[in-house]
Formats: sequence, structure tokens, C-alpha cells
Amino acid sequence: MTHPRRSLVVLAAFAALGLAACATMPGRDPLQVTVAGIEPLQGQGLEVRMLVKLRVQNPNDAPITYSGASLTMDVFDKTLASGVTDASGTIPRFGEGIVAVPMTVSAFRMARQVMGMLDGKPIDKVPYAMTGKLSGSTFQTVRFSTKGEFDLGGLSRASGGAGAPASQL
Repeated sequence: MTHPRRSLVVLAAFAALGLAACATMPGRDPLQVTVAGIEPLQGQGLEVRMLVKLRVQNPNDAPITYSGASLTMDVFDKTLASGVTDASGTIPRFGEGIVAVPMTVSAFRMARQVMGMLDGKPIDKVPYAMTGKLSGSTFQTVRFSTKGEFDLGGLSRASGGAGAPASQL
């Protein structure tokens, strides 16, 4: 065998061993991510900024160390907000932590969402989905997704909307 051909065979063997090792590694359970809070931030021009605080629960036997995070929020199946942070930290094994991500909503995205909701029907719940990642080293990046609903029913009752009993006004 010639030297370049022998190198290719050795490289292919190491690649096969690496893939076999990855296939035998136990899988991680998915992270449990919920919105813990939303705070307004100062925006620029035609944008709304907010700080989304995520409660991240790690149901795994190993801590997750991250050095950056990204987050995208969809409302009614359309992207509304996105954000990134270079914050770093660790979510302990079988533990939880708060990850804060500043997010931006452009006025155009917000207008598109409002126009899509103007069908004359009352809206009590707004479905959302979030996808993101906690970025670690090459094999340590952890992706997550979560879904939920913002309950607006209490807002219409508190403001005297239809169906609000007179005792609550």
C-alpha cells in the first residue's frame, strides 16, 4: 500500500470507531424549559426589546456548561422574536437554573401578528413555541424546545370585557 492510501484507510478506521463510540453513548433526556419571566428592555426605533428569563431544568446525571444561548419565539406559528446572549453558566446535574436572553421583536413582525389576529373572534389564549440552544463545546451544545399558551382570558375579564361579572369590575 502506498503512504497516502494507508493514511486514508487509517483515517477511515478511526472515523468508524468514533461513530461506533457515539452510537453507544447513552442519550440525554431533554431539558425542561419554561418561561420564568419577561421584563421590558430599552428598544431602538421600530423594535420592542424584552428580557426573557427561562427556567432550565436538567434531568440528566451530568451538568450542562454553556457559553452562549440563542432563542426564537413563534406565536401563532410565525416567528415573533429572536435573541442571543454570550452569557455563560452551568445547569447542575438534576438541577435547574435561570438563563436570561434579551430578545427583539421588530415592528413589522408585530404588525404581521396583529393583522393575522384580526378575524373578529375573541382571543383568550395565544399559543407559542420556543426553540433554542445552550451552546457548549463541540459535543456539548444542547438544543431545546417548548410550547405553551399565554392566557389572555384574565385580561379581558379584568378590563371589563364581555363576560366579566359586575363584582369583578
